[in-house]
Amino acid sequence: MRKAIYPGTFDPITNGHLDIIKRACHMFDEIIVAVAVSQAKKPMFTLEQRIQMVQAATEEFSKIKVIGFDNLLVNLSDELNANIIIRGLRAVSDFEYELQMGYANASLKKELETIYLMPSLEHAFVSSSVVRSILAFHGKVDHLLAPSTHKIIEEIRK
Repeated sequence: MRKAIYPGTFDPITNGHLDIIKRACHMFDEIIVAVAVSQAKKPMFTLEQRIQMVQAATEEFSKIKVIGFDNLLVNLSDELNANIIIRGLRAVSDFEYELQMGYANASLKKELETIYLMPSLEHAFVSSSVVRSILAFHGKVDHLLAPSTHKIIEEIRK
């Protein structure tokens, strides 16, 4: 069984993330979307809310399992018996950061492979931080999110 982990903060999950997930589903038998606690990033949404959003946005994909985590990715990969990490790249700045992280993970666990996927051009500008910035000013974000994610955010913000 080809199993991969797609880790991230997903604060919130965007159409760009979903684009990566859809394409990864063609490559792997199971994809574990691992939602990181990431207290250092000071997320807008709680871990439970972010997990709920990811579950709702990916419910149509039978290959997806959603979990939360708060440990090293290499330790999580051991726990899940998955040695492939999926990461999305939008720009050169993403590449530099992701390359460093990929090498750091490989230095901790040689068997761990990182695969980088680019989102479709229509989603290349979409990031969780862009969505959060727009949300901070009560702007329109429904075109950047799955309808289920948008609905959950609207319920949270009431």
